[in-house]
Amino acid sequence: MTRATMVRAVLAAVVLLVSLFVTLTMSPRLGLDLQGGTRLVLQAKDSPTAKADRESTDRTVEVLRQRIDALGVAEPTVTRSGEDRVLIELPDVTDPREAAEVLGRTAQLTFHPVLGVPDDAAPDPKPESKPDSESESEELVLPDESGGRLRLGASDLSGAGVKDARAEFDGQRGAGWSVSLDFRDDASRDWTRLTGEAACHPPQDERRRVAIVLDEKVISSPQVSPSVTCGAGLPSGTTQITGSFSADEAKNLALLIKGGALPVPVEVVEQRTVGPTLGAEAISASARAAVIGAGLTALFITFVYRLFGGLAALALAGYTLISYAALVALGVTLTLPGLAGFVLAIGMAVDANVLAFERAREEYASRSGRTGRPLRSALAAGFRNARTAVVDSNVTTLLAAGLLFGLGSGPVKGFGVTLAIGVLVSMFSALVIARALTELAAGSRFVTDFPGVNGIGLRGRVRTYLTRRAPQLFRRSRRWLGVSTVVVALAVLGVALRGLNLGVEFTGGRLMEYSTSRPVGIDTARTALADAGFADAEVTTAGDRELSVRTGDTGDRAEAAIRDALSAEGGATTKVRDDLIGPSLGDELRRHALIALGIAVGAQLLYLAVRFRWSFAVASVTAMVHDVVILVGVFAWLGRPIDGIFLAALLTVIGYSVNDSVVVFDRVRELWARRPGSPLLPAARAAVLQTVPRTVNTGMGALFILTALAVLGGDSLRDFALALLIGICVGTYSSVFTAVPVALEMESRRKDGAPARQRQRPKPGRGRPADNGARV
Repeated sequence: MTRATMVRAVLAAVVLLVSLFVTLTMSPRLGLDLQGGTRLVLQAKDSPTAKADRESTDRTVEVLRQRIDALGVAEPTVTRSGEDRVLIELPDVTDPREAAEVLGRTAQLTFHPVLGVPDDAAPDPKPESKPDSESESEELVLPDESGGRLRLGASDLSGAGVKDARAEFDGQRGAGWSVSLDFRDDASRDWTRLTGEAACHPPQDERRRVAIVLDEKVISSPQVSPSVTCGAGLPSGTTQITGSFSADEAKNLALLIKGGALPVPVEVVEQRTVGPTLGAEAISASARAAVIGAGLTALFITFVYRLFGGLAALALAGYTLISYAALVALGVTLTLPGLAGFVLAIGMAVDANVLAFERAREEYASRSGRTGRPLRSALAAGFRNARTAVVDSNVTTLLAAGLLFGLGSGPVKGFGVTLAIGVLVSMFSALVIARALTELAAGSRFVTDFPGVNGIGLRGRVRTYLTRRAPQLFRRSRRWLGVSTVVVALAVLGVALRGLNLGVEFTGGRLMEYSTSRPVGIDTARTALADAGFADAEVTTAGDRELSVRTGDTGDRAEAAIRDALSAEGGATTKVRDDLIGPSLGDELRRHALIALGIAVGAQLLYLAVRFRWSFAVASVTAMVHDVVILVGVFAWLGRPIDGIFLAALLTVIGYSVNDSVVVFDRVRELWARRPGSPLLPAARAAVLQTVPRTVNTGMGALFILTALAVLGGDSLRDFALALLIGICVGTYSSVFTAVPVALEMESRRKDGAPARQRQRPKPGRGRPADNGARV
């Protein structure tokens, strides 16, 4: 056993033990569909400056969503209910009273010059306004943080100018918890002017103070430092709010300021606990499908790669444990689509192992006639040669995950976290756990002497077939591009003719609450509504005899059909509430998601251009767009709903598509660099033929899980699995027959179609080039 193998084995054991400890000692945060949570209904009220109408309520929804994200609830449901109410569902919230207090505060933040103290020193908790006859401004008398009162001038600097707010602890100077504010450019200049005017008064003068007011209460009124001169002000765009805050008070204040002010005041008019949207039967069916799919994937990889495939399956079990522990430790909200994506990632995590094993098979075939231990050296070379493809494909996915987390919100942010965890753990599983297990096994003479046992000594049926037939691909690459163009045109035609069946998350709909005379289980209610033609309806319970049904904007006849379906199971059914609701994926969330996705694509394009060539980068992104358009078009032709579950599947397909193209182009780069000055076509053809075994085996691993989810997972996961089945099949096709032809066409138009100068030459005495990772 080498020292490197020992280090990998010890590291893998430590990480697995820590993950096991986290799994056994911490409970996961489950989403509304799995466990239920807290439902709050907020009523918007008129204010002196704004009316509680549909527009102001929609803006209130966006502000509240930002506050909920800051609370750490990654999968909330926030919708407008009627004209002036906001419906909020918070999964697995343990202290709904605290959530209601934070969400219900208006958080109007303003900054005022202090004019002094009022003549009457008696406390008055209500603000007083005193018009100034010589100016258009107003004076305010407000209670300060110490219980007294301050006379304040008008403010032209508000919380809208705050770019960021964060809670900080200063233990060295004993200042305790405070809130630091960063201003935007225009607000920073206003802050400098405000503090410059205050600095014109002598030290200890009340007028040298600046009051920071939150919801008509002075929360801090610090004096401007004596070192600041009159008119100069504080040049920095940062200030600090102090006031003997506790940790929770400082964090809540920071998220209130950062989330923005509500356009109108709100009050909590309803608060209760609701059950999961999916019943025990649906959850059990999905769990069975996940277990069966994962088991089939493990059997498949064991069948293809024999002993080493079985060891890779053990590494995938370790991947499952580590990923789950990471999700639990970070407090990520687990929903059924998220868990399905997590299970799918098990299938996609096979990719790194397949890459290494296929490269090891190539190396073993070239070393089999030599003396020594060809299995161990071939295995090491296989992992070494696969490293660049694994790193490049996963870095592009991590770029997308990071930007989705940083720029997105709600479910988009949650997906970014899950995706990043899956990518990082899959690399650890393949490059550390699987490699340590296979290297330990390769030290056995029995494993070395019998290629049929270890699996690496076998060529594989796909590789044998391709070697025998040697198809001459891409002789007419434009024909493949023509086929892709026709398919994309058909997809666009489907969107134009059939339109998109946008779900309630995008369009809004109707929320109806019923009271039944007999208890009705959620599985029974969902089945009854599905039989009545409302299979997409979302059902929750708030007790044995209370049901909420959320569906599209239905008419009175449809509502009567829903009530009749529930009456057949629950006896006399009374409608207690009927409201039109707005979309939970509002305009701002969708806009942020599109911006994050656009920047992620640009970042991937730039990274691939640096690591490969611009032609390869453009080809990879073109193939990704091709896959997205086709997937959306197929769902348009089928009339399937475009909802939050479809959005998660679409983001997964984007990652898979880029990953697949990068693997192909990594091999193209390697082969093309071996023959400087040669055309791209021979290298591209050979690269595709060499990576086909990896593509087939990886795709099969994912298809086993998806098929199980589609067949056995029930209605809740059928569309999710269908979208991913389409995306993976189309992505496998496009990585070869769209991305490569695009690169060939772009390179054919260049005057110098040869690779750029290599950074390093092959070392003498080695059987492989030393520039596999060269930038070309």
